[in-house]
Amino acid sequence: MRHFLVRGMITFAVATAGFFLAGATAQASTGENDPVTNGVVTIQVTKLTQAQATTRLRAAGITWSSSGNCSDRNNSTCTSFEQVNLTTIQGAETLKHASGCALNITGGTETGHASGTYSHWNGYKLDFSKSTCLTNYVHNNFTSIGGGKWQSGAGNIYFDESNHWDVTFYNCGGC
Repeated sequence: MRHFLVRGMITFAVATAGFFLAGATAQASTGENDPVTNGVVTIQVTKLTQAQATTRLRAAGITWSSSGNCSDRNNSTCTSFEQVNLTTIQGAETLKHASGCALNITGGTETGHASGTYSHWNGYKLDFSKSTCLTNYVHNNFTSIGGGKWQSGAGNIYFDESNHWDVTFYNCGGC
């Protein structure tokens, strides 16, 4: 888990600004004591439902597909967005706007992907169909960090897995 040092005033400002949208939130402890609040700071991640995510994707002009023509999170042949992070969907929206490319998502939060903190299952990753437009955009705008991986200015990682782009959205600031 990434460690964030968040001061009490920032936490208060974010909470009072109504930052968290409808949907469940998950909390992850940073394990660091905040000297202002004298407590452990938690980072909240806003999770979306399938309906919330698809509404946003459709409005952005982003398509999705699955080999099973389904959205069941527990079926590896489906493409699900259940429990996807809001920042992941915002990252896809930003990518669409910035690149001008047609985007098709082929992998979401469904079972069958590698595990880990920043995994598909935990809502941080999306798989995108390969296209010349998307590949050129990544290569021309992001920094190669080796091993088929490219990093955006925002810190998100684009991994060329030969037949698709596996993208880890750590945040929605830029794509």
